[in-house]
Amino acid sequence: MMYFRRCAVFVATFTFTVAALAKPLAEHVFIISIDGGKPAAIEESQMPVLQKAVAEGAHTWVANTIFPSKTLPSHTSMLTGVGPDKHHILWNDWEPKQGLVHVTTIFSEAKKAGLSTAMFVGKEKFRHLLLPETVDEFDYNKAESGVVMKSTTGESKLEKEGTVFAETVARDAAAYIVKKKPSLCFIHFSDPDVVGHQYGWESPEQIKSLATVDAALGEIFKAIRKAGIADQSVVIVSADHGGHKRAHGTNMPDDMHIPWIVWGKGVKKGMTIETPVSTCDTAATALWLLDVPRPESLDGKPVTSAFQF
Repeated sequence: MMYFRRCAVFVATFTFTVAALAKPLAEHVFIISIDGGKPAAIEESQMPVLQKAVAEGAHTWVANTIFPSKTLPSHTSMLTGVGPDKHHILWNDWEPKQGLVHVTTIFSEAKKAGLSTAMFVGKEKFRHLLLPETVDEFDYNKAESGVVMKSTTGESKLEKEGTVFAETVARDAAAYIVKKKPSLCFIHFSDPDVVGHQYGWESPEQIKSLATVDAALGEIFKAIRKAGIADQSVVIVSADHGGHKRAHGTNMPDDMHIPWIVWGKGVKKGMTIETPVSTCDTAATALWLLDVPRPESLDGKPVTSAFQF
C-alpha cells in the first residue's frame, strides 16, 4: 500500500512540475493590420521591410477576409475569430449607440489567462471591440488625427478627420513595446485605406502610403528587438480587405483577398502557405501561440502549417 501511495505522489508531483514548466509557443504575439492592404498593391510597392519578413517567414497572398469586406466587420472577425453571423457587427463607423461587440475577443481570452494586452489604432471605430478590463493600453490619438496628404499631381489633397496615420501609431506602439513588452499587441495602420478611397487602389498615392507603412513596420520590428523579446515573439501581418477603384466591401477577389504573413519564433522560413487561410484564423493562431484556451465558438483555426513546433 505504501508503495502505491509513493507512486501516486510521484505521478502527481511529476504532472504538476510538467504543467508548471510548460511554456507557450510564443510569449509575445503582435498582430499588425494594414488597412486596405491589397496584395497586388503591396507587391507593386515592394515594401522592403515587409518583404524581408516574407523571406524570413511564411506567407500567402490569397488569404480571405469576410463578407462584407469592410474595416470594422473584418477586423472584428480578425480579433474574435468568428464571422459576422456570430459577432453581428455589420456597420463600419464608430456608433456609440450600437454598444460593444457581443462575443469574446482575443484580448478577453488573453486577460483571463493573466496576459498583458494592448491596441494601437488609427480609427476610432475600434472602440466597439474594447470590452471592459480586456485591454491594458488602448491608444487612439484623436488630437493628431488631422492629416493632410497631397496627390502626386498636386491637383488634390486629403484631409481625413478622425484618422491617425502610421507614423504616429508606430511611434506610440514602439515606445510601449520597449517599455511594457505586452503579451498580445494589435497595431493598425490606416493609411492605404484612407488614401485608396481618395485616390484609388493601386494609385501612385496609395503606393506611396504603403511605403510609409513599411517604414512604420520597421519601427515596430526595431522596438521588438530593442525590448529584447524578438526570440520569443511572433508577428502576424495581414489586412482587413483589399479594394478596387475607390471602394471595397464586395465579394470580388480584389476586395476579399488579403495578405497573411507570419514571422518569428518557430516560423518556417521562406514558406508559401498552401492551405486556405481566413482572417478568422488570425485570432485562433494568436491564442494557440500564447497557449490560451480557444473558445469552442471559434470559426478560425490555427495556421499550424506555417510553424515547425
